[in-house]
Amino acid sequence: MAFSVFGVSANVLELQFMSSGRVLHTMSKMNGQWLGNFSGSTTGSVVVNIDERQEHYEGTAVLIEDDQTLPHSVVSFRTANKDPKCQFRTEPILALDPRTGNGLSLDELKQRLGKDEVFSKYTDVAGTVDRESLTLSWSTDTGVEGKCVLPRSKAGQPSELVPLEKNWAEFMEYVSNLKGCRYLFRGQNEPWRLRTSFHRSGRADLSRFLSEDVPALYKHLSARTKHVFNLNNPDENGAFFNLIQHHGYPTPLLDWTYSPYVAAFFAYRGISNEKAASAEASARVRIHVFDQESWKKDINQILFVVAPRLHVSIGEFLAIENERMIPQQAASTITNVDDIEPYIRSMEANGKTYLWAIDLPVSDRRQVVRDLSYMGITAGSLFPGLDGACEELTERNFEI
Repeated sequence: MAFSVFGVSANVLELQFMSSGRVLHTMSKMNGQWLGNFSGSTTGSVVVNIDERQEHYEGTAVLIEDDQTLPHSVVSFRTANKDPKCQFRTEPILALDPRTGNGLSLDELKQRLGKDEVFSKYTDVAGTVDRESLTLSWSTDTGVEGKCVLPRSKAGQPSELVPLEKNWAEFMEYVSNLKGCRYLFRGQNEPWRLRTSFHRSGRADLSRFLSEDVPALYKHLSARTKHVFNLNNPDENGAFFNLIQHHGYPTPLLDWTYSPYVAAFFAYRGISNEKAASAEASARVRIHVFDQESWKKDINQILFVVAPRLHVSIGEFLAIENERMIPQQAASTITNVDDIEPYIRSMEANGKTYLWAIDLPVSDRRQVVRDLSYMGITAGSLFPGLDGACEELTERNFEI
């Protein structure tokens, strides 16, 4: 019996694209995260993560079989150019244990599925991409076939959350009735969709992030930090990721806070009083509310950057070289999901709601900043150092 494997691996798979000479429209680019189901000799779900490079595309893909006795399949890839039509043969395919996510050797596969099984070594793939979808079909060296049509991610489109509309006074009353420490909050200038800075940058392949970005960051930042991080230690690795996130480097982390008032500070930060005064009545900032207590109880947490299954997991990292974490009452989510909001909604069942949003008027900005200042929530307190102090004094002296 043939064994179906097609997915993410440390091996680079060459995508030999047929040249068309056409200039691609931005919406016809292949980079991004592509999710959907596949059918053929077996059925299951597929995740394809593709980055755009200067002359080509490259990335990873994972096939998760509906039949849980079969391992996940994983493969890496690289295109020859940026043509929208492709044909390629994969390099050797990596099989993952569906229970642990660890790689399986050929001997382990034979022990799991039987010594007489015939396992696919590679697969020939054809694909096309357009404004709406990525279409792939494949056939392995053992005759296993599959196909899928994956819709383009909506992560860059407006949020589909229906928010609670409140003014500042109503918001303060609302959060006063929430159970402390059960919820995380995140403030944004506009009602954007939840998305990490890594995915907003157009990147999707976290394997590349680990193999290229992190070593380069570690090399350069180690000369600028008093502490030399041990990235083999999970706590220090998380602290390193949180440090680069707080200093502006795109990561698969999303910043949250246990304080609704700190979230409000960030929601209005960067909006001037002049802009707030002239804002349309419909202009809103957004504060997300995440029931992290229920989420951690109900949903398996995976604190890995690269994981075969999609996940949104909550982490609280050490504040090494990061004075901001404590005053900001910070927590983080780490995720391999580009479009976070529909993923969280897909996990809601039996009347449970894990995530919702509250929209506040931009015009309330002056009162909000004044009240937060009385609470001790200012740029100077949240960003220890010269930058925070200057931002706070600018607010005070220039009434921006």
